[in-house]
Amino acid sequence: METIQKIALALNIVGGLNWALVGLFDFNLVTALFGADSVIANVIYVLIGICAAINIGILFMHIETEK
Repeated sequence: METIQKIALALNIVGGLNWALVGLFDFNLVTALFGADSVIANVIYVLIGICAAINIGILFMHIETEK
C-alpha cells in the first residue's frame, strides 16, 4: 500500500504544480504536452483525481488512528 500512496502523492504534486502554472502564467502543461482534447490528457486528469481521492482517504485514516 505504501507504493500506491507514494505514486498518488507524486501525481497530486504534479497536478498541483500544473495548477500553479495555470494560475501564475495561464499555461497548462498537460494540454501543452498532449493537446487540449487529447484522450491522454483526459486520462491524466482522471488519474490525478483518483489519486486525490486516495490521498483524502489516507488523510482520514491517519486522523482516525490518532484518536
